[in-house]
Amino acid sequence: MDFGWTEEQQMWRKTVRDFAQKKIAPRVREIDSTSHIPEDIIRGMAEIGLWAPTVSEEYGGQGMNVTLATIAAEELGRADISLAIPVMYLVEASWGFIFDRYASPALKQEILPKVTAGRAFLGIATTEPGGGSDIEGATRARGEKQADGSWLLNGEKLYISGIKESLRMGGIHMTLVRTDPRAGHRGFTFFAVPLKDNPHVTTTLIENWGRTGISTGGFTMENLPLADHYRIGEEGRGFYYAMEGFTFARALIGATCVGAAEAALEMGVEYIKQRKTFGKPLAAYQGINFPAAEHFTDIEAARLLTYKAAWMADEMYERGAFKHKDVALYGAMAKLRAPIMAFETFNEVANWLGAMGYSKEYPIEMGIRGVRSYSIGAEGGMNIMRMIIARELIGGEYTNPRQ
Repeated sequence: MDFGWTEEQQMWRKTVRDFAQKKIAPRVREIDSTSHIPEDIIRGMAEIGLWAPTVSEEYGGQGMNVTLATIAAEELGRADISLAIPVMYLVEASWGFIFDRYASPALKQEILPKVTAGRAFLGIATTEPGGGSDIEGATRARGEKQADGSWLLNGEKLYISGIKESLRMGGIHMTLVRTDPRAGHRGFTFFAVPLKDNPHVTTTLIENWGRTGISTGGFTMENLPLADHYRIGEEGRGFYYAMEGFTFARALIGATCVGAAEAALEMGVEYIKQRKTFGKPLAAYQGINFPAAEHFTDIEAARLLTYKAAWMADEMYERGAFKHKDVALYGAMAKLRAPIMAFETFNEVANWLGAMGYSKEYPIEMGIRGVRSYSIGAEGGMNIMRMIIARELIGGEYTNPRQ
C-alpha cells in the first residue's frame, strides 16, 4: 500500500492549484452572479490541458489517467466553491474520456480537437422528464434505423448540463436513446447530437439556484436525421458506456466536494481563531472546535474513498486488475459520502459565521447551493448510490427494485 504522491502527481496538483487560485478563485462571485464562465477562463484551462484532459494526445488532450483527473477536480473545487467550473470540468473529463474510448476515429477527429481546445462543448444527455437514474425503465427517446443505415431520433432530454454553452460554442451532447425496445438494457445506443443551429432540436433552459455558472436545461428531438457516422460505439452498448461514464464522474464529484469542503473549513477555522466572544476566541470553545475536528476527519475519510475509486479505475484500465463493478462500488461510496460531508461542512461553517454566514458578503452560501446539487441527483441520487452498495453487500437477488 502506498498513500504517497508521485512527482508527476505533485507537479500536476501545483500547476492546477496555481492556475485555479490565481485565475478562478477571485472571479467566483462574478461567475455566480452573471451565470456565465468567462471565455478567458475556458481558454486558460484549455492552454494548460484542463479542458477534457483525459482525451488522447492524438486529439489534443493529455491522455490523463483517472487519478490525475481527480487531482484536478479537487483543486478546481477548492478554487470555485460554487462548483460551476468543477461541473463543467467533470463533464468534459469523464464523458470526453468515454467518447474518446468508444467513438469511431473519424468521429473523434471531427469533434475532439475542438473540444480539447476549449472551442466546443461535449455534454451528456441521459435523463428525461419521466425519470433520471432509472435509465432502463424511464428512457422514452427512440432511435430508429432507416433502410439506408442512417437513424431517425425522437424524444426529450431534461436536466442536462451545458445547453447554453453548447448553443454558444457548438459541439455535441452524447445522447442515449433506445434502439431496440425488446432488448432491455442491451437495447440502448449513444449518438453525438449537435444542438447549435439544428432545425430538428428545440432547447429549453432551467434556472438553478446553485452552480449557476453552467447552464441546465433540456432539448427535444423531432425526426432528427443522423448518419450512422454519429453513432458512438457499438449499437446496443449505450447502457454500459453510460454506467462506465457515471463511475468516472462520481470519482470526480467526490474530489470536487473534498476540495470545496476543505476550502470552506479553512475559511471557518481562520474566522473562529480571530472572532472573540465573552473574552476569548470562538475556537477555544469545544462547541466549536469539536465539530471542526469531526469535519476535518470526515473530509479526509471522503478523500480516501475518492482516491481509492480513482486508483481502482486506473488499475482496471491500465492492468485489468479490477472489473467495472468493483470500481463502480467505490465510485458509489465516494459519491454517497462526499456531497453530504461537504454540505454539512459548509452548513457548520455558516453557523460559526453567524449573521455574516447568511449574507452574500461571504461566499459560504455559494458552496451550500453548489454542493447540494450533487446529493440531489447529479450522476445519480443518494438512494441510487445506496442501491449500488447494497447490491454488492447483500446481493442483487435481494436488492433489484424490478423484482
